Amino acid sequence: MSRILKRSIMIAGHGTSVSLEPEFWEGLKELARHRQISLAQLVAGLDAERQDGNLSSALRLAVLAYYRDRHLPRL
Repeated sequence: MSRILKRSIMIAGHGTSVSLEPEFWEGLKELARHRQISLAQLVAGLDAERQDGNLSSALRLAVLAYYRDRHLPRL
């Protein structure tokens, strides 16, 4: 089982802490590289888009969607 890593991040000029497993932090970094933006910009954008749930859950779902979409065949 992976341990949880807590990181501080700035969102819209405010500091917040986010706790995720290391694998999700790596997935977020890859997604940020793919979009050619910083990790902070990615997290801020995902925070602005989320409608329900907490930020950690929204970030996990974004990583899941990124990997799912990369591996599904295009129809």
